[in-house]
Amino acid sequence: MPAMTEPKLIAGNANLPLAKSIARRMSVHRGSAVSLVDARVERFNDQEIFVEVYENVRGEDMFIIQPTSNPANDNLMELLIIADALRRSSADRVTAVIPYFGYARQDRRSKARTPISAKLVANLLVEAGIDRILTLDLHAAQIQGFFDIPVDNLYSAPVFALDIEHTFRNQMSDVMIISPDVGGVARAREIAKRINAPLAIVDKRREKAGEIAEMTVIGDVAGKTCIIVDDICDTAGTLCKAAEVLMENGATEVHAYITHGVLSGPAVERVSKSVMKSLVITDSIEPTQAVKDCSNIRIVPTAPMFAQAILNTWNGTSVSSLFETDTLVPIYEGLYNR
Repeated sequence: MPAMTEPKLIAGNANLPLAKSIARRMSVHRGSAVSLVDARVERFNDQEIFVEVYENVRGEDMFIIQPTSNPANDNLMELLIIADALRRSSADRVTAVIPYFGYARQDRRSKARTPISAKLVANLLVEAGIDRILTLDLHAAQIQGFFDIPVDNLYSAPVFALDIEHTFRNQMSDVMIISPDVGGVARAREIAKRINAPLAIVDKRREKAGEIAEMTVIGDVAGKTCIIVDDICDTAGTLCKAAEVLMENGATEVHAYITHGVLSGPAVERVSKSVMKSLVITDSIEPTQAVKDCSNIRIVPTAPMFAQAILNTWNGTSVSSLFETDTLVPIYEGLYNR
């Protein structure tokens, strides 16, 4: 049954440009103004986080837009405290819209006496009073099972497939999708199926964490336009090395499509000097000025998809419809003419 209240958006400080873009897109979709709830999210001198909501939210369907990107702990605490403030203000339902879910890489015990931090974060979110999670490209799909509340995990694959078909429309017969490791094959295969392209794998072996001992290409990439697909690019070391190995194996050019551009440390410099012709990321994490200024990094917007997902959640209609290309084409309004 459709909701009777209006959807209301509130944002922390992690990615305000994305939150404002989502509000603008929702305004277009609904034909009436949607703006962020007036609130302040700031820090005391000792860096404690304080939240005050200036508008009445009693009985409202609230959506908190807050990725838990760098600084992950600060942004996570902002999310938890905003949720607590809304709960204590009698909001009817609180949905956390987390474009980038931090701590997701710690989804299992990799060795003895280590934590499963993704599960701990899930517990914190539920205990803070959040009723539902809306996120994008979880690092591991099984993290959805860490929650005892509904989790809608959106995928960048349909949007990336549209972008690839548009950008490489004159050379689609030469395009080959590349998984940068064996663990990412399912993600890469999804895009390969959508654009009807072959798939290859770069198998990497590590001597120890952070150091790659050897990379081997599984598949024939000679004469191909290779597109590396992954969910997270952190320091870009593996990505740039994989691009070099592909070129050494005969690829004509290499591009990369990565959902979450963490791009920490030397990442931007590495990408700018890499043999990769382009790196395409989403705006799930607010890009730094260095990222914006890098000539071979391009950003694909997620606001149209998140705006529609929020409206579908509020209306009680299907969010999984956004997994289909035919649904996304009108949402992205001619950005990708087919």
